[in-house]
Amino acid sequence: MADEKYTANDIELLSELEGVRKRPGMYIGSTNLNGLHHLVWEIVDNAVDEAVNGFGKKITVTLMRDGSLTVEDEGRGVPVDIHKQSGIPAVQLIYTTLHSGGKFNSKNYKTSAGLHGVGATVTNALSEYLEVTVYREGKIHHIAFANGGHLTTPLEVLGPTTKHGTTVHFKPDPSIFPNTKFSYETISSRLEEKSYLLTGVHFVIKDQISGNTHDYYTEHGLREYVQTLTMDKTPMADIIDLNDTSNPIQVEIAMRWCVGDYGENIYSYANDVRTADGGTHETGFKGALTKIINDWATENELIKPNQSIDGSDIREGLTAVLSVKVPENKLEYEGQTKGKLGTPEATAVVSNALSNFMPYYLTENKDFAVALIKKCAQAKEAREAARKAREAARGTKKKVAEMIISDKLASAQSKDYKNNELFIVEGDSAGGSAKKGRDRSHQAILPLRGKPLNTHNVSNQEIIDNLEFSTLIQTIGAGFGDEFNPDASHYGKIIIMTDADTDGAHIQILLLTFFYNYMKPLIDRGMVYIAQPPLYRVFKKSDPKKRIYCWNDEELEKAKQKIGAGYGVNRYKGLGEMNEDELAMTTMNKESRVLCRVMIDDSLVTEKRIETLMGKDSAPRWNWIQENITFNEEDEFIKEVKN
Repeated sequence: MADEKYTANDIELLSELEGVRKRPGMYIGSTNLNGLHHLVWEIVDNAVDEAVNGFGKKITVTLMRDGSLTVEDEGRGVPVDIHKQSGIPAVQLIYTTLHSGGKFNSKNYKTSAGLHGVGATVTNALSEYLEVTVYREGKIHHIAFANGGHLTTPLEVLGPTTKHGTTVHFKPDPSIFPNTKFSYETISSRLEEKSYLLTGVHFVIKDQISGNTHDYYTEHGLREYVQTLTMDKTPMADIIDLNDTSNPIQVEIAMRWCVGDYGENIYSYANDVRTADGGTHETGFKGALTKIINDWATENELIKPNQSIDGSDIREGLTAVLSVKVPENKLEYEGQTKGKLGTPEATAVVSNALSNFMPYYLTENKDFAVALIKKCAQAKEAREAARKAREAARGTKKKVAEMIISDKLASAQSKDYKNNELFIVEGDSAGGSAKKGRDRSHQAILPLRGKPLNTHNVSNQEIIDNLEFSTLIQTIGAGFGDEFNPDASHYGKIIIMTDADTDGAHIQILLLTFFYNYMKPLIDRGMVYIAQPPLYRVFKKSDPKKRIYCWNDEELEKAKQKIGAGYGVNRYKGLGEMNEDELAMTTMNKESRVLCRVMIDDSLVTEKRIETLMGKDSAPRWNWIQENITFNEEDEFIKEVKN
């Protein structure tokens, strides 16, 4: 039966800016720190588009004292004349209207990251205020907006100038973003990344609060990029690089294999935007590399024609950066956030570029080529051995595997895998409480015994041989490494539950390193969590049943006031201090618990951080700690040094 009360008056008509504010996630992915910094990337990408097309040699990002941010370039300056169709200045149109800009016409930009034309508008819509200063045609032009893009100062001329370019100054709206504090490190890393992709351009970052500043500048582009990415590794040979500009889609590649590195690190870009989810250009690169190595090995009788090497074995230990410049009329992304290139032609162009170069390189550097084929063959042997070990665990040694699991794992009874949860718990004591307090239908408990292995840069066989991780792999039931299939996971949530101390934090890091290196799709899909047990219990001494659990010091003070006189405080040092009822209610019950979802905001920062903190070389780790951590008298590190 139709609802007669539903009429045209119930239809809400929003302006474009109001639409962005209503659903910000549609345009910037989320309103967390990742989404906050997306506002910066949109403005920086506009400046980069000017520089990559030959206009300007310097881009400056300044973190201001009041929490706002400024991006300044030396480009042509945003047009300020009246737009004929709209009757308003072009600069006003660009910052208040979606899908407006000069990037839809190839005569203005040969290549561009900002195909969708929504960046500047979205940043304006989600800002407390935004002002644009344009240095163009000998004049300083200024326009300002506030409260989500509403015009507050119409376009005006402030005076004469000899400069050219655009300066955008904005402050994120705190009513949209829970946290509006920009990260110097995150922005600095992105500008460093841009400097490798755009040689000859200075990318400067300044922080007015800390006084930190840095000028990123490179002359050898991707070659320097790979040099930086592999600086803490042992290379097999020099960096291999090529630059093919023979097609409308330009291709640049730099790569290097390293010994003792069992991972695969491929960073791809389209028009200087990181394509974290890959795309057609990565497909062309991987396919061509596999064919080239196999053909060369066969022709030189290093392998038999029917014994081809798998692509994953070839890419083991490889660090590669792939960058394509795609003309505007051919540029296709999958999704507004530009995470995956969809341009079909890119596959063949990249494949041909590599195929025209790599065979000759291998022939000219035969010693390296032979060593590489040998390394690939060893990777294949290790992968086959690991596969046989897994098959043995499922087959003839199935009973042994079950004994290993049953000794530790309290399984979930339900076969509704998507709703099942696996708690990886620190210690047998906490594991025992968790087993008693869990929801047996959907929650499984896997206690850890001691600290897990650091799985950064270890072989698949070492993972198989490690009891803790072998058990974890079998428990999740979806394989690991290149064969990992998240759809086969027996659990929709993997929850790490450790004590709130340094040992607990260390265990979290070791487990996250494993998931990142061997089950990364779990993180990509948001299936990995960290449990948040309370730090305090405030109770009434005369009535202990009257209690409040607190997760931070602010909540603690409020709880003291609420309980009133005669209160007591328990500070939980470990999960084992809680009985099963308390642990279940505060940390495991779906209705009352607090979980922290593990996400990757910036894949490049994450990769570099893991290499620094978890790599074998202690010097970079020590330097990072000295530069980024401030210890005080309360820290255990200081106490240990004193004692």
